Amino acid sequence: MDRLPVPELGREVAAGIFVVLGLATIATLGSRWPLSGIAVFAAAFLGVVLWWTTISPEANAQWSPDVSRQVTGTVDGNRLTLTDVRDFEWRSNTDFTERWTTRSYDLDKLQGVDLFMSYWSGTSIAHVILSFGFEGGEQLAWSIEVRRPVGGAFSPLADLFKSNPLVILAADERDVVGVRSNVRGEDVQIYRLRARPEQARLLLLEYVADANALARTPEFYNSITTNCTTTIVKMMRVAGDKVPFDWRLIVNGYLPDYAYDRGAIDTAMPLAELREIAHIAERARADGLSPDFSKAIRVGVPSPGVADMH
Repeated sequence: MDRLPVPELGREVAAGIFVVLGLATIATLGSRWPLSGIAVFAAAFLGVVLWWTTISPEANAQWSPDVSRQVTGTVDGNRLTLTDVRDFEWRSNTDFTERWTTRSYDLDKLQGVDLFMSYWSGTSIAHVILSFGFEGGEQLAWSIEVRRPVGGAFSPLADLFKSNPLVILAADERDVVGVRSNVRGEDVQIYRLRARPEQARLLLLEYVADANALARTPEFYNSITTNCTTTIVKMMRVAGDKVPFDWRLIVNGYLPDYAYDRGAIDTAMPLAELREIAHIAERARADGLSPDFSKAIRVGVPSPGVADMH
Protein backbone atom coordinates (compact mmCIF):
# COMPACT_ATOMS: atom_id res chain seq x y z
CA MET A 1 0.00 0.00 0.00
CA ASP A 2 3.04 2.28 0.25
CA ARG A 3 2.72 2.99 -3.47
CA LEU A 4 -0.80 4.46 -3.29
CA PRO A 5 -0.77 8.06 -4.59
CA VAL A 6 -2.35 9.42 -1.38
CA PRO A 7 -1.00 10.92 1.88
CA GLU A 8 0.49 8.63 4.52
CA LEU A 9 -2.76 8.57 6.54
CA GLY A 10 -4.67 7.40 3.47
CA ARG A 11 -2.20 4.54 2.91
CA GLU A 12 -2.51 3.47 6.54
CA VAL A 13 -6.30 3.49 6.31
CA ALA A 14 -6.23 1.44 3.09
CA ALA A 15 -3.90 -1.11 4.65
CA GLY A 16 -6.13 -1.32 7.74
CA ILE A 17 -9.23 -1.89 5.62
CA PHE A 18 -7.51 -4.69 3.75
CA VAL A 19 -6.45 -6.37 7.02
CA VAL A 20 -9.98 -6.09 8.43
CA LEU A 21 -11.37 -7.52 5.20
CA GLY A 22 -8.99 -10.47 5.48
CA LEU A 23 -9.97 -11.15 9.08
CA ALA A 24 -13.66 -10.89 8.17
CA THR A 25 -13.12 -13.41 5.37
CA ILE A 26 -11.51 -15.85 7.81
CA ALA A 27 -14.47 -15.38 10.15
CA THR A 28 -16.97 -16.26 7.39
CA LEU A 29 -15.26 -19.61 6.79
CA GLY A 30 -17.17 -21.06 9.75
CA SER A 31 -20.48 -19.45 8.77
CA ARG A 32 -23.24 -20.45 6.40
CA TRP A 33 -21.83 -18.18 3.66
CA PRO A 34 -18.12 -19.00 3.41
CA LEU A 35 -18.03 -18.64 -0.37
CA SER A 36 -19.43 -15.12 -0.17
CA GLY A 37 -16.60 -13.99 2.11
CA ILE A 38 -13.99 -15.62 -0.10
CA ALA A 39 -15.50 -14.01 -3.20
CA VAL A 40 -15.42 -10.54 -1.64
CA PHE A 41 -11.79 -10.94 -0.58
CA ALA A 42 -10.82 -12.34 -3.99
CA ALA A 43 -12.43 -9.34 -5.70
CA ALA A 44 -10.55 -6.95 -3.43
CA PHE A 45 -7.30 -8.80 -4.03
CA LEU A 46 -7.87 -8.74 -7.78
CA GLY A 47 -8.40 -4.99 -7.54
CA VAL A 48 -5.03 -4.61 -5.81
CA VAL A 49 -3.34 -6.74 -8.48
CA LEU A 50 -4.88 -4.68 -11.29
CA TRP A 51 -3.81 -1.45 -9.58
CA TRP A 52 -0.27 -2.87 -9.12
CA THR A 53 0.02 -3.49 -12.87
CA THR A 54 -0.64 0.20 -13.55
CA ILE A 55 2.41 1.35 -11.56
CA SER A 56 5.08 2.61 -13.97
CA PRO A 57 8.69 3.49 -13.18
CA GLU A 58 9.51 7.15 -12.86
CA ALA A 59 11.13 8.49 -16.01
CA ASN A 60 12.56 11.70 -14.59
CA ALA A 61 14.06 11.94 -11.13
CA GLN A 62 17.19 13.16 -9.41
CA TRP A 63 19.20 10.05 -10.13
CA SER A 64 22.53 9.13 -8.58
CA PRO A 65 25.22 10.54 -10.93
CA ASP A 66 26.64 7.13 -11.92
CA VAL A 67 23.24 5.95 -13.23
CA SER A 68 21.85 9.30 -14.34
CA ARG A 69 22.05 8.58 -18.08
CA GLN A 70 20.78 5.73 -20.22
CA VAL A 71 23.08 4.81 -23.11
CA THR A 72 21.56 4.78 -26.62
CA GLY A 73 23.01 3.70 -29.95
CA THR A 74 22.65 3.82 -33.72
CA VAL A 75 24.06 1.50 -36.37
CA ASP A 76 25.07 2.71 -39.82
CA GLY A 77 26.45 -0.18 -41.82
CA ASN A 78 29.29 -1.56 -39.72
CA ARG A 79 29.62 1.58 -37.61
CA LEU A 80 28.07 1.58 -34.13
CA THR A 81 27.73 4.98 -32.45
CA LEU A 82 26.87 5.14 -28.76
CA THR A 83 25.73 8.23 -26.87
CA ASP A 84 26.34 8.56 -23.12
CA VAL A 85 29.10 6.02 -22.67
CA ARG A 86 30.25 6.35 -19.05
CA ASP A 87 33.91 7.19 -18.41
CA PHE A 88 34.09 8.26 -14.76
CA GLU A 89 37.37 8.83 -12.96
CA TRP A 90 36.94 7.33 -9.49
CA ARG A 91 38.97 8.42 -6.45
CA SER A 92 36.52 7.06 -3.87
CA ASN A 93 32.90 5.93 -3.86
CA THR A 94 31.78 9.53 -3.35
CA ASP A 95 34.66 11.43 -4.97
CA PHE A 96 34.79 11.12 -8.74
CA THR A 97 34.95 13.08 -11.98
CA GLU A 98 31.75 12.62 -13.97
CA ARG A 99 32.28 12.15 -17.69
CA TRP A 100 29.85 10.94 -20.39
CA THR A 101 31.04 10.51 -23.98
CA THR A 102 29.86 9.70 -27.51
CA ARG A 103 31.90 6.97 -29.21
CA SER A 104 31.96 5.02 -32.46
CA TYR A 105 33.01 1.39 -32.96
CA ASP A 106 33.79 -0.64 -36.08
CA LEU A 107 31.74 -3.80 -35.74
CA ASP A 108 34.03 -5.58 -38.22
CA LYS A 109 36.80 -5.27 -35.62
CA LEU A 110 34.82 -6.92 -32.83
CA GLN A 111 36.72 -9.99 -31.63
CA GLY A 112 35.08 -11.48 -28.54
CA VAL A 113 33.33 -11.21 -25.20
CA ASP A 114 34.54 -11.49 -21.62
CA LEU A 115 32.53 -12.15 -18.47
CA PHE A 116 33.14 -10.22 -15.25
CA MET A 117 31.76 -11.46 -11.92
CA SER A 118 31.84 -8.92 -9.08
CA TYR A 119 31.12 -10.52 -5.70
CA TRP A 120 29.87 -7.91 -3.23
CA SER A 121 28.23 -10.10 -0.56
CA GLY A 122 29.60 -13.62 -0.20
CA THR A 123 29.95 -16.20 -2.95
CA SER A 124 26.30 -16.76 -3.87
CA ILE A 125 25.39 -13.43 -5.44
CA ALA A 126 27.41 -11.32 -7.84
CA HIS A 127 27.02 -8.47 -10.27
CA VAL A 128 27.54 -9.57 -13.87
CA ILE A 129 29.21 -7.45 -16.56
CA LEU A 130 29.89 -8.41 -20.18
CA SER A 131 32.71 -6.69 -22.03
CA PHE A 132 33.21 -6.67 -25.80
CA GLY A 133 36.75 -6.60 -27.16
CA PHE A 134 37.87 -4.96 -30.40
CA GLU A 135 41.08 -5.11 -32.41
CA GLY A 136 43.73 -2.98 -30.78
CA GLY A 137 42.66 -3.86 -27.25
CA GLU A 138 39.68 -1.50 -26.86
CA GLN A 139 36.99 -2.86 -24.53
CA LEU A 140 33.34 -1.83 -24.20
CA ALA A 141 31.68 -3.03 -20.98
CA TRP A 142 27.93 -3.32 -20.41
CA SER A 143 26.39 -3.31 -16.96
CA ILE A 144 22.70 -3.72 -16.14
CA GLU A 145 21.98 -1.93 -12.88
CA VAL A 146 19.43 -0.42 -10.53
CA ARG A 147 18.73 3.23 -11.30
CA ARG A 148 18.93 4.65 -7.80
CA PRO A 149 17.82 8.16 -6.82
CA VAL A 150 20.33 10.37 -5.03
CA GLY A 151 20.77 8.91 -1.55
CA GLY A 152 19.13 5.62 -2.55
CA ALA A 153 20.64 2.17 -2.07
CA PHE A 154 20.36 -1.23 -3.72
CA SER A 155 18.04 -3.63 -1.88
CA PRO A 156 17.39 -7.08 -3.43
CA LEU A 157 14.22 -7.45 -1.35
CA ALA A 158 12.77 -4.01 -2.09
CA ASP A 159 13.59 -4.38 -5.78
CA LEU A 160 11.23 -7.35 -5.99
CA PHE A 161 8.38 -4.87 -5.58
CA LYS A 162 8.79 -2.15 -8.20
CA SER A 163 11.17 -0.10 -6.13
CA ASN A 164 13.61 1.28 -8.71
CA PRO A 165 13.91 1.44 -12.50
CA LEU A 166 16.39 -0.50 -14.60
CA VAL A 167 19.31 1.18 -16.39
CA ILE A 168 21.71 -0.24 -18.98
CA LEU A 169 25.19 1.26 -18.90
CA ALA A 170 27.94 1.12 -21.50
CA ALA A 171 31.27 2.12 -19.99
CA ASP A 172 35.04 1.88 -19.94
CA GLU A 173 36.29 -1.11 -17.96
CA ARG A 174 38.50 1.04 -15.76
CA ASP A 175 35.29 2.84 -14.77
CA VAL A 176 32.59 0.18 -14.32
CA VAL A 177 34.97 -2.67 -13.40
CA GLY A 178 37.65 -0.58 -11.70
CA VAL A 179 35.23 1.11 -9.31
CA ARG A 180 34.30 -2.33 -8.02
CA SER A 181 37.79 -3.82 -7.78
CA ASN A 182 39.83 -0.77 -6.73
CA VAL A 183 37.35 1.50 -4.94
CA ARG A 184 34.63 -0.68 -3.41
CA GLY A 185 36.90 -3.63 -2.69
CA GLU A 186 34.64 -6.21 -4.34
CA ASP A 187 36.02 -9.58 -5.44
CA VAL A 188 36.06 -9.19 -9.23
CA GLN A 189 36.82 -12.14 -11.49
CA ILE A 190 37.24 -12.26 -15.28
CA TYR A 191 36.49 -15.18 -17.60
CA ARG A 192 37.20 -15.15 -21.32
CA LEU A 193 34.17 -16.52 -23.15
CA ARG A 194 34.19 -18.93 -26.07
CA ALA A 195 32.39 -16.85 -28.71
CA ARG A 196 32.80 -16.27 -32.42
CA PRO A 197 32.91 -12.66 -33.66
CA GLU A 198 29.50 -13.03 -35.29
CA GLN A 199 28.02 -14.24 -32.00
CA ALA A 200 29.63 -11.34 -30.16
CA ARG A 201 28.19 -8.93 -32.74
CA LEU A 202 24.64 -10.25 -32.35
CA LEU A 203 24.94 -10.04 -28.58
CA LEU A 204 26.29 -6.48 -28.69
CA LEU A 205 23.53 -5.34 -31.03
CA GLU A 206 20.94 -6.86 -28.70
CA TYR A 207 22.37 -4.78 -25.87
CA VAL A 208 21.99 -1.70 -28.05
CA ALA A 209 18.41 -2.60 -28.97
CA ASP A 210 17.47 -3.17 -25.33
CA ALA A 211 19.14 0.09 -24.28
CA ASN A 212 17.23 2.04 -26.92
CA ALA A 213 13.96 0.40 -25.89
CA LEU A 214 14.62 1.21 -22.25
CA ALA A 215 15.31 4.84 -23.13
CA ARG A 216 11.87 5.00 -24.76
CA THR A 217 9.97 3.00 -22.14
CA PRO A 218 11.43 2.69 -18.62
CA GLU A 219 11.13 -0.67 -16.84
CA PHE A 220 11.48 -1.73 -13.22
CA TYR A 221 14.51 -3.65 -12.00
CA ASN A 222 13.51 -6.96 -10.42
CA SER A 223 15.95 -8.99 -8.33
CA ILE A 224 14.72 -12.25 -9.88
CA THR A 225 12.99 -11.66 -13.21
CA THR A 226 14.81 -8.60 -14.65
CA ASN A 227 18.34 -8.27 -13.36
CA CYS A 228 21.91 -8.31 -14.62
CA THR A 229 21.93 -12.10 -15.12
CA THR A 230 18.45 -12.84 -16.47
CA THR A 231 18.73 -10.06 -19.04
CA ILE A 232 22.10 -11.37 -20.25
CA VAL A 233 20.63 -14.88 -20.59
CA LYS A 234 17.87 -13.46 -22.76
CA MET A 235 20.42 -11.71 -24.93
CA MET A 236 22.51 -14.88 -25.29
CA ARG A 237 19.44 -16.72 -26.54
CA VAL A 238 18.85 -13.99 -29.11
CA ALA A 239 22.47 -14.37 -30.21
CA GLY A 240 21.71 -17.99 -31.10
CA ASP A 241 23.08 -19.80 -28.08
CA LYS A 242 20.97 -22.37 -26.25
CA VAL A 243 20.80 -21.53 -22.56
CA PRO A 244 18.96 -24.30 -20.67
CA PHE A 245 17.52 -23.25 -17.33
CA ASP A 246 19.70 -23.92 -14.32
CA TRP A 247 19.42 -22.78 -10.70
CA ARG A 248 22.83 -21.13 -11.10
CA LEU A 249 21.23 -18.55 -13.39
CA ILE A 250 19.28 -17.31 -10.36
CA VAL A 251 21.90 -17.84 -7.65
CA ASN A 252 24.25 -16.15 -10.06
CA GLY A 253 27.43 -16.34 -8.00
CA TYR A 254 27.77 -19.83 -9.46
CA LEU A 255 27.52 -18.65 -13.06
CA PRO A 256 31.20 -19.51 -13.75
CA ASP A 257 30.47 -23.12 -12.69
CA TYR A 258 27.55 -23.17 -15.13
CA ALA A 259 29.66 -21.68 -17.93
CA TYR A 260 32.45 -24.21 -17.23
CA ASP A 261 30.06 -27.16 -17.36
CA ARG A 262 28.81 -25.96 -20.75
CA GLY A 263 32.27 -25.30 -22.16
CA ALA A 264 31.62 -21.57 -22.47
CA ILE A 265 34.92 -20.74 -20.74
CA ASP A 266 38.31 -22.43 -20.75
CA THR A 267 38.12 -26.10 -19.68
CA ALA A 268 41.77 -27.02 -20.26
CA MET A 269 42.37 -26.72 -16.51
CA PRO A 270 40.28 -27.49 -13.40
CA LEU A 271 37.71 -24.81 -12.57
CA ALA A 272 39.34 -24.15 -9.18
CA GLU A 273 42.61 -23.28 -10.93
CA LEU A 274 40.84 -21.13 -13.53
CA ARG A 275 38.96 -19.28 -10.79
CA GLU A 276 42.22 -18.56 -8.97
CA ILE A 277 43.64 -16.95 -12.12
CA ALA A 278 40.36 -15.08 -12.70
CA HIS A 279 40.73 -12.87 -9.58
CA ILE A 280 41.85 -9.45 -10.80
CA ALA A 281 42.36 -7.65 -7.44
CA GLU A 282 46.14 -7.84 -7.30
CA ARG A 283 46.62 -6.89 -10.95
CA ALA A 284 43.99 -4.13 -10.75
CA ARG A 285 45.50 -2.53 -7.65
CA ALA A 286 49.00 -2.67 -9.16
CA ASP A 287 47.70 -0.93 -12.28
CA GLY A 288 45.82 1.75 -10.36
CA LEU A 289 43.12 2.48 -12.96
CA SER A 290 45.59 3.55 -15.64
CA PRO A 291 44.75 3.72 -19.37
CA ASP A 292 46.22 0.18 -19.58
CA PHE A 293 43.77 -1.20 -16.99
CA SER A 294 42.03 -3.60 -19.43
CA LYS A 295 45.33 -5.06 -20.59
CA ALA A 296 46.73 -5.37 -17.07
CA ILE A 297 43.81 -7.31 -15.60
CA ARG A 298 43.95 -9.90 -18.41
CA VAL A 299 47.57 -10.89 -17.90
CA GLY A 300 47.71 -14.67 -17.46
CA VAL A 301 43.98 -15.19 -18.02
CA PRO A 302 43.52 -18.00 -20.60
CA SER A 303 41.31 -17.60 -23.64
CA PRO A 304 39.40 -20.77 -24.62
CA GLY A 305 39.42 -20.12 -28.37
CA VAL A 306 36.34 -20.75 -30.49
CA ALA A 307 34.41 -24.02 -30.52
CA ASP A 308 30.84 -25.16 -30.15
CA MET A 309 29.55 -25.11 -26.60
CA HIS A 310 27.74 -28.08 -25.08
